[in-house]
Amino acid sequence: MAIARLHGGPLDGQIIPLDPTIDDSYIVPYGEGQLVYRRDGEDANTGEADGPTETRFVYVEATEDIDPNPDGRDD
Repeated sequence: MAIARLHGGPLDGQIIPLDPTIDDSYIVPYGEGQLVYRRDGEDANTGEADGPTETRFVYVEATEDIDPNPDGRDD
């Protein structure tokens, strides 16, 4: 099993299982839009005995504005 480490954006620090069909971009629904992360660098831990293969993805953009306070209230 391979995993993706997400860097930057709202999902910074998240580790997710990486579907083998994902190539260079990881696009995930977020609120009313989507977040776009792109592969960055080579895979790590590709040996048989060093744990799951890791791929680094960095935040590129959101298709909609990310508003942490959509109802306008300051809690």
